[in-house]
Amino acid sequence: MKKNLFIALEGIDGSGKSTQLKLLKEKFEQAGQKVYTTCEPTDGPTGKIIRDIFTHKMEADHRTIAALFVADRLEHILNKTNGILKMLGDGYTVITDRYYFSSYAYQSAHVDLDWVIQANSLSAGLLRPDLNIYIDITPAQSIERIRKGRSTIELYETLENLQNVRNKYFEVMDLLKGEENIFVTNGNRPPEEISNDIWTEIIKKAG
Repeated sequence: MKKNLFIALEGIDGSGKSTQLKLLKEKFEQAGQKVYTTCEPTDGPTGKIIRDIFTHKMEADHRTIAALFVADRLEHILNKTNGILKMLGDGYTVITDRYYFSSYAYQSAHVDLDWVIQANSLSAGLLRPDLNIYIDITPAQSIERIRKGRSTIELYETLENLQNVRNKYFEVMDLLKGEENIFVTNGNRPPEEISNDIWTEIIKKAG
């Protein structure tokens, strides 16, 4: 593999993004790449506010949450110490667990989609992923995995909302298919099988 890439993993809660991020990191390292893994919301000041809202420590309007994600994402891209552009410039392949497609899907379930896309246009203009990978599971599977995995339910993690978010993901992926590289994979399979499919797609993009 000749060049370092920027990969964004997407999906509703419980889709297995964290597992796939680890497996993908291993595959890139075996291919001789330096790898930097990251996620949104970030662990920066704005990201911490978002996490406090999600865990019900704070309250905020959905429009405020959408705007906080815009700010957190710009910091994620532009931070001079460990921002995505800095890490790419240093030769790392960067894999992020969530990027602007998450905002498009989750925030547009509550805020106008056109506004969300426009609000994130600066981020998209600065840096589009070489590949957006959407790991698809049903909302029922999502709820089942969330309940098995932890004791508390975060904001957005209801069956009805996850159905809306999944629908929004497919709506916006169809809307932006001419501008974005998108790969959809079935998340209801063994992790290694999903990982192999993702890797095959990445090799195609990198080749």
